[in-house]
Amino acid sequence: MKIFSASQIRACDAYTIHASGTSSADLMERAANACVKWINEHLPQDSVFIVLCGTGNNGGDGLAITRLLHQQGYGAKAFLLQMNSELSADCQLNLDRLKAIDSSLLQTLQPDTYITDIAPHIVILDAILGTGLNRAPEGWVANFISHINDTPNKKIAIDIPSGMPADVIPEDGAQVLEVNDTLSFQFQKRSFLHPETGSLAGNIRILDIGLHETFIESTHSSYQITDTALIKEIYKPRKPFTHKGTYGTAYIAGGSYGMMGAVTLAAKAAYRAGAGKVTALIPECGYNILQTIVPEAMCMVKGEKHINRISDWKGMQSIAVGPGLGTKPETIRAFGDLLDVCKQPLLLDADALNILAEQPELLNKLPTHSILTPHPKEFNKLFGETGNSMQRLELARTQAMKYNIHIVLKDRFTAVISPEGECRYNMTGNAGMATGGSGDVLTGVIAGLLAQGYEPYEAATLGVYVHGLAGDYAAVESSQEAMLAGDIISHLGNAFTHIKTTATQELF
Repeated sequence: MKIFSASQIRACDAYTIHASGTSSADLMERAANACVKWINEHLPQDSVFIVLCGTGNNGGDGLAITRLLHQQGYGAKAFLLQMNSELSADCQLNLDRLKAIDSSLLQTLQPDTYITDIAPHIVILDAILGTGLNRAPEGWVANFISHINDTPNKKIAIDIPSGMPADVIPEDGAQVLEVNDTLSFQFQKRSFLHPETGSLAGNIRILDIGLHETFIESTHSSYQITDTALIKEIYKPRKPFTHKGTYGTAYIAGGSYGMMGAVTLAAKAAYRAGAGKVTALIPECGYNILQTIVPEAMCMVKGEKHINRISDWKGMQSIAVGPGLGTKPETIRAFGDLLDVCKQPLLLDADALNILAEQPELLNKLPTHSILTPHPKEFNKLFGETGNSMQRLELARTQAMKYNIHIVLKDRFTAVISPEGECRYNMTGNAGMATGGSGDVLTGVIAGLLAQGYEPYEAATLGVYVHGLAGDYAAVESSQEAMLAGDIISHLGNAFTHIKTTATQELF
């Protein structure tokens, strides 16, 4: 699913109106009907609504919804905030339509007027400000949003919460209406996918309002959602006449004294992700540990407590470095030596990233199409801090293009970024995966996919999706609170089974 900017969405609306021979008012009616349909399916029939409307097209949506709710027997009343002296054409049209049914269904609020004593059972629908927002709310409108935020009522945003830009993170202190659900028309918005604003938008419900497929298919966006349709394109089912050599060898260099758990998790995950063989390069202190926990893996030893040489990787289909590696001087030298001679894409995580941060000149030696998998703090150490998570993602796109690498920027909705600056947001996973070792499992999954011949961008995309999906299965069984990284590995089979059998169905 593509993610369009606010301007692209407006262009899509205009194209749909022109190509379909419909009117903007008809498209607004279609959107209002989609909202009321969702309300019918998810809220009790005796629900009572207050609909807060602005003077633009988002307000027009709210006025149309008020009329449709009333016609279906709900208790509903619209409050029009008189933010401007003139209404948009479609907002005025729906105001007239509502008045024609019953003028008591509407109350106009003059500046510095507020709604008080809202009964707690009333549902508040937010249609004050839409995607046309170009600056933070000010004065009365900002205070009004703050006042509504202080109420305990259930709140539902129409298309986007008021005060939330679609394409950027607002400045600190900007007023955004915090809602339980957002009924977004046709597309995700980027602001829903970042923690500063996504936490305010509640549950995102994408409503199909029939925007024209020709525009959607032909219009490029550098941002998209990793959905099941994309995963179906990427996934390669195993074939019957194959053997372990068909599925390649994943080479994983990591581990140090006291940190052997990381590389064992990665090795086990690589196998569970389908690698034919896994070879682990570890220090001598971890030999018995790894051979006991992952008996399937082949084991090579370099160094006593820390790896002092990274070798014997030639002929391996994937090379991962970092889990539990440590940053001892001899290990740093070994990693630098690897970068001097290796031209094959590398998968780098954890301490491999910390070494790059300490010696940024090594970034210029990264093989083309290598994959870096930083969490936000690791990314900040590598490339510098930014003002918010969306700026961090844009910096990641810049760095991916600069160094011709892939970056897996971990977050609630992990972003997989290509050397061309293309960005795929992942929607699987949950807060239970915020636990030690989860990142090591992801390294193993991606390494296992690379070993099987997946191209780096596809391996990273599928790996992040499968990793999150396995975490979702683990949360069902163990709860988010009790989940361990090993539980994610245990459910990789469920994730692959789901992909294989239901790839054509939308799960999320």
